Amino acid sequence: VQLQASGGGLVQPGGSLRLSCAASGRFSSITDMGWYRQAPGKQRDLVATLTSTGGTTYADSAKGRFTISRDNAKNTVYLEMHNLKPEDTAVYYCYANTLLVTDAETVAAKHWGQGTQVTVSS
Repeated sequence: VQLQASGGGLVQPGGSLRLSCAASGRFSSITDMGWYRQAPGKQRDLVATLTSTGGTTYADSAKGRFTISRDNAKNTVYLEMHNLKPEDTAVYYCYANTLLVTDAETVAAKHWGQGTQVTVSS
């Protein structure tokens, strides 16, 4: 399974960006999809998650500014980010939890995208 993330870039404080992450490969279904971020010298932190049934979780720092959504037909998750702040600067990583159902077994796995850089600076 491959995850291709895109949409990062340089934006001024107060600006907006939309990240996308498309999953492809061999799987039966995707359960959760979402985004983490990692600033230089810091651990990777959760930003937002979205279940296949529409349940969402946001980090406190993202609430009210970021919106996560997904297109199940395209196996794609999006992150709309508004009112960006310098402290949002980080590499943003998408992930997807997949299930692969065969005659013999059901395999659950977590997959990560390659990361996309978001820089908020004037």
